[in-house]
Amino acid sequence: MMISDGLNKAVNAQIGREFGAHFQYVQIAVFFDDLGMKQTAQFFYNQADEEHQHAMKFLKYVVDTGGQVVIPAISAPKATFSSAEEAVQLSLTWEQEVTRQINNLMDIAVSEKDYAAQQFLNWFTNEQIEEVSTMETLLKIVRQIQDKNLFMFENIIANMGTPAEGEA
Repeated sequence: MMISDGLNKAVNAQIGREFGAHFQYVQIAVFFDDLGMKQTAQFFYNQADEEHQHAMKFLKYVVDTGGQVVIPAISAPKATFSSAEEAVQLSLTWEQEVTRQINNLMDIAVSEKDYAAQQFLNWFTNEQIEEVSTMETLLKIVRQIQDKNLFMFENIIANMGTPAEGEA
């Protein structure tokens, strides 16, 4: 087995958090869908897909390194939002928390001198720069626009485009 028991357990916890993020982004997408903001909804559906892919990358890593995959219970996502700002703020807060979680996984890999794990986790540390930056930008915009002008936000999202294949 290439992965230590401690790192295996920590990665399993991260798998659960990534699947949880998938469901939270689906719920945020539904919020925007219900407002008739199809482009913004699609943006968050894409975020949900990306979180699912992240969970699968972690899962595959555990399998490939001879560990045991144990997916933890996943809490229900927040289902209602009082505003677009609240939904986007939750997204930013989540991405900031994921950055801390990835850094904690990296700390374990470094302390164990697990170079393969460090290499694997480097992708996620770089990915988090983009994720946090995107959500910070969206939060700044939605705060300036406020709920009375949400369709301006919809237009901004539509013009952002979606990540190219393989960037997820």
